[in-house]
Amino acid sequence: MARTGKIVQARPYGPAELDEDLAALQLRYPELQRQPAGASVMGKRLELLRIGRGSRHVHLNASFHANEWITSLALMRWTEELLERRAAGVDPADGLSLWLLPMVNPDGVELALRGVPEGHPYGRQLLEWNRGSADFSGWKANIRGVDLNDQFPAHWDEERRRRGMEGPGPRDYPGESPLSEPEARAAAALTERESFDVVAALHTQGEEIYWNYRGLEPACARDMAERLARASGYAAVELEGSDAGYKDWFIQRFRRPGFTIELGCGANPLPLEQQDDIVARLRPLLEELLRLAREEDGPAR
Repeated sequence: MARTGKIVQARPYGPAELDEDLAALQLRYPELQRQPAGASVMGKRLELLRIGRGSRHVHLNASFHANEWITSLALMRWTEELLERRAAGVDPADGLSLWLLPMVNPDGVELALRGVPEGHPYGRQLLEWNRGSADFSGWKANIRGVDLNDQFPAHWDEERRRRGMEGPGPRDYPGESPLSEPEARAAAALTERESFDVVAALHTQGEEIYWNYRGLEPACARDMAERLARASGYAAVELEGSDAGYKDWFIQRFRRPGFTIELGCGANPLPLEQQDDIVARLRPLLEELLRLAREEDGPAR
């Protein structure tokens, strides 16, 4: 029986829920293109979505951090709304190619939501890395205990020294080398291949927009961040003392606008009850981001 009403529903959102929703969305909206960007440590497909064939390319991603799975749910709810509007003849993404990685860290998200099942190949190590606790709800890293948003070659050595983590754990271990993890390599390879005009990585929490990196960001970045802040009610923040993130590397590598968007407020994982408010604030923010990406005086490819 065909679904009616909204496909993407607010619920704990892991790779199984993402796969179910993507299958249903493709049936309803055949224009939604779905392909693998790579695979996780455990072999889970890293879903890559494309909407539109415009000349300017925008990238959005979510759930670099496992306990921030609510970002994947928010991005998928917004994606369904966008597809609905396009089908009705209203297209906020007109002139754009929109590329989405809705769940960068599916292994970690599944772990944070469901814990370690019996027979898991990393089960013993995960319990050791989690200090013997079977509660993985606060886990940020991938399944090998590496923080995927500390994996990028943008002053990675400095970030590793700053973190002071010598081995795998729930958070803040940058790995043995930049891009050692397949999920981070996939995000970097996609970005190199498509050479995006603008990127935004969705995280939680703090209701802040980070837009700069070591003075390497383009001149338009501050104004863009302030416009995103006015649209959403979030704060545009000039961040210091942080390296090796996806946004940092993108700015360093391409000298184009990149943003980290910290959704919601509280302690991770944010409660599902915040989802409606998160989407309500994210919606105008992303629509403004799409407008900025289309502007003729925006960053040149």
